Amino acid sequence: MANFPFKFSLSNFLSPSQSQSKTSHHNPAPYSLLTKMQAQEIQLQPNQIQTPSQIDQRELQRDQPSPMDSSNLLPQSRKSCTIPKPITTAKSSSNKLKLIPLIFLIYFEVAGGPYGAEQSVQAAGPLYAIIGFFIFPFLWGVPESLVTAELATALPGNGGFVVWADRAFGPFFGSLMGTWKYLSVVINIAAYPPMCADYISRAYSPAGSGKGRSVAISIAVVILCLLNYTGLSVVGWGAVVLAVVTLAPFVLITALAMKRIETRRWMVQTEKKDWRQFLNILFWNLNYWDSASTMAGEVEQPEKTFPKGLAIAVVICSVSYFLPVMASTGAIDSPPEAWVNGYFADVAGMLGGNWLKYWIQAGAVLSSIGLYEAQLSSAAFQLLGMADLGLLPRIFAVRAPKFDTPWVSILLSCLITLTISFLPFEDIVSTANILYSLGMLLEFATFLWLRRKYPDLKRPYRVPLGTTGLCIMCLLPSVLLCYMIALASRRVFVLSAVLTAMGIAVHFLMRYCRLSGLLKFTDSEGEVEEEREERIVLGHEEENNGVV
Repeated sequence: MANFPFKFSLSNFLSPSQSQSKTSHHNPAPYSLLTKMQAQEIQLQPNQIQTPSQIDQRELQRDQPSPMDSSNLLPQSRKSCTIPKPITTAKSSSNKLKLIPLIFLIYFEVAGGPYGAEQSVQAAGPLYAIIGFFIFPFLWGVPESLVTAELATALPGNGGFVVWADRAFGPFFGSLMGTWKYLSVVINIAAYPPMCADYISRAYSPAGSGKGRSVAISIAVVILCLLNYTGLSVVGWGAVVLAVVTLAPFVLITALAMKRIETRRWMVQTEKKDWRQFLNILFWNLNYWDSASTMAGEVEQPEKTFPKGLAIAVVICSVSYFLPVMASTGAIDSPPEAWVNGYFADVAGMLGGNWLKYWIQAGAVLSSIGLYEAQLSSAAFQLLGMADLGLLPRIFAVRAPKFDTPWVSILLSCLITLTISFLPFEDIVSTANILYSLGMLLEFATFLWLRRKYPDLKRPYRVPLGTTGLCIMCLLPSVLLCYMIALASRRVFVLSAVLTAMGIAVHFLMRYCRLSGLLKFTDSEGEVEEEREERIVLGHEEENNGVV
């Protein structure tokens, strides 16, 4: 019962035949999307306690079809569903995330600036890099953003894509989605503390190797963890400041380069094109559009804020890659082989002088901080959302009393990140891409299934396409995902399979702990199971004493 998406007794909402045949935790029928608002259609008088027997009697009366009820003419799957309230325990609306910080949290969860885009020029040449950063946002970013906008407004709440998969296919797939997406994020952000250490080592050489490097990485993780602990609003507005500081030098580079562009420079070819690396770079720089959905319960008016935030973030991210790459490659006579990571700093020096070069280098460190903070917030609130669903123990939903942040989830994510930061990273980064790709395939399937099974679910934002259009929209990025998976090495496949198996094992372990009472879990309304059982028992006792 604790894992059910919304709190109600199965026997209360199923017919006798359905109730007798019900053996699993999740029901794929439309009743699995009933909400607290629907369940409370039976109103209680003041000081009245509603017992299970009363619910059963009234529900049987309510379920009798009315001859004037036109909804009974519809197939069961066509009956409308109302939107559930956000699953959140935020203290007040003053703590909710506003539009501007949401935009730049999404920006840092996806891009963080064109740092790292240089290798696309090295892999395929200037022209293909320009074309790639122009087309890829439409091929990948827009479909993922549209899916996120619809589902985050239809099913808002902390946990995001975990909630969606749970509603569509049940708790097992919700937990599997959580495993894939969470591991991909913590593996991904583990790259940023070493990157900060590398930049620090340029000014302070002992931080570049040995114990000095380990100390620098550890200090970076601790500081970033403490910053995240101070609250999502602080992280969000911090992202706004970091975005302004890190994007400003690229605005200057683009403006300076526009005067010197010669189209012939775009036609320079590489000796050998590396399409595998090229696609990996595009994918790496323009994914994770759905990450902010895990914090939907913390967003002010998510049904309005999320579509706007995603639309603006798509434009900012796309332009922040396309224009600097186009302008810089057209203004500088440099062979594609020269475009390694960090080459934008050299371009800045050629166009504007050393001051602009140093600004780019400092911006790279600040961008890493923004990326780490935004994605750590997403990972932490995903664990909180899974605890709200009952997929993880209650402790992961515990919030700090002052800052209202899920401090246990933040601490666990930082510890995992710190451990991975010291490991060889090539295969692990590839594994993060595989896990993310698997999660996105499940997310597209979830989106299409919810559209088909629950077409009348209230969707404040609805992708304006029919079934065929939606299938085509999801098919193109799905083909890309399958191709990305096929490019992986055997060792990466094995590591991904092991991590997936571990996630499945954790799901069944949590199920055992819930049934045996070893750990405390919450139901979908945030109530602890033991407390709910005590309340029901108290209700029975008061009923027997004539209090009802």
